[in-house]
Formats: sequence, C-alpha cells, structure tokens
Amino acid sequence: MTLSLSKFIIFTLLALSLHQNSIADEVDNSSVWQQLKHNYFGQRFIHHNATDLLFIEVPDKVEDAAIMPITIKSLAAQTAEYHIKTLHLIVDNNPQPYSAAFHLSPELGPITLSTRIRMDSFSNVRIIAEMNDNSLHMVSRFVIASGGCSSPVSKDRGAALSRLGKVQIRARPSIIGQQKVAQIIISHPNASGMQFDDASRQFIPAHYVTNIKISFDNETLISAETGITMSENPSVRFVFTPKTPGTLKATITDSKQHVYINERYID
Repeated sequence: MTLSLSKFIIFTLLALSLHQNSIADEVDNSSVWQQLKHNYFGQRFIHHNATDLLFIEVPDKVEDAAIMPITIKSLAAQTAEYHIKTLHLIVDNNPQPYSAAFHLSPELGPITLSTRIRMDSFSNVRIIAEMNDNSLHMVSRFVIASGGCSSPVSKDRGAALSRLGKVQIRARPSIIGQQKVAQIIISHPNASGMQFDDASRQFIPAHYVTNIKISFDNETLISAETGITMSENPSVRFVFTPKTPGTLKATITDSKQHVYINERYID
C-alpha cells in the first residue's frame, strides 16, 4: 500500500467519524430530545455524559436492527446509601421512545445488565440513571440502524406462538457469596403492531411484554416496565451475588394480561 493511499484511507475514516459525531451532536440537541426530556422528566436537571457512573455498550456495526444487543454497566460503587434505583432506556426516534424502565434493588451490587432492542431508525440510545437521591445522570450512544420495529416476527410464526409464554432461567455455576451471571428469556413474539403478515395481508396486532419481575427468595432484584422496543423473545441478562442458596423466580406479564412464571433453585 502506497503512502498516499494510506493517507487517503486515514483521512476518509477520520471524516466518517467526524460526520457521525456531528450527526450525534445534532440529534442530541434536537427539538425531538428536548420534547422527550420535557415529557418524561419535566424540569428535572439531567447530568449529561455521566461516564464516571455508567457505561453503555452497543455494537459498532449492527447486524440486525430487530435484535440489537445493549449492555449497561455501573462504574461507581453501589451502596445502600447511594445507588442507582432506576435505569431509563430511551431511543429518541423509535415509535415508542420511552422504551423501558429497570427498577433495581441495591442488593444487586455492581450493575451489569444486558438486553436486546429494536431500532426503527438512526437514533441516540440513552440510558438515564435515577439515583436513590432522585438525581438523574445520562450516557448515550448514536446508533446507525433502521427497520427493526417493522421487521417480520419469526419466519415460522406458528411455531413461535406454540412456544408463547415459555420462560427460561439460565444461571452460570458460581460459589455462593460470589457474583453470578443469570439470564431470563421469555418466548414471546413481542409484536410491535408495525409488522406485516404476508399470509393474511394484514398488520399483526401489537402483543408484547409489559412487565418483567425477577426475584430471589421473594426479594425483588429487578422490576422492569417494557414495550415494543424490546426485541422478539425478550431477554434480561444480569449479575447478582446470592448470599445463600435460594430460588430465582421470573414473573412476566404481557399486554393481554397473560402472566408467565418460572423459577429455579440456585445453590
């Protein structure tokens, strides 16, 4: 590779990076976000770029806008005196911008929480941490992905519906008193109401998970309010530290008020 070609490639990559950053800045300061901020948080002050408190991880290249993985991590110590009580997930340009709220127990300790979401169009994805002193702290990432909210449900819709409501609880082996990785997966189409059924030539009615409650020995660890931004077969992966053996339980409610429950003994 010649020196001039190398310079050209470096210049091109730099230009693309600067262009993406300028788009993100423009969207961040847009009237859309300002209106969303007012709608959901009123006049409350939000600390921007709270990178000392939170880290948000999304792929550099989104392979499928209907199942984009996102991970949120706390970078500051979580104590009974000062901890994150709620994580608000907002995707500015999605049909349902306020996408989820995860209410967290301080018993979780350091937070590592992962899920999968749909991206309808290019947008800032925001995580706003609400602390137990009611202060608000935000991190965001601009994501280039589109079409996820109208992307077809599973190729075999009949098979998907036959599994409706099955809840899986996965937990990696670990020593009691040490961090354990667990995952809750609910078999559910999480239909957004924007997907078209080629067979019936009609839109599939919205039918999605609205609440996810995860408890350990009857003590709630995570209580989430969710909507159509969550992907098909919603998943919540998290870390917690069981002090004794006990029962991990997941209770799922959907928009038709169906309730699905599963539990697993952890030792």
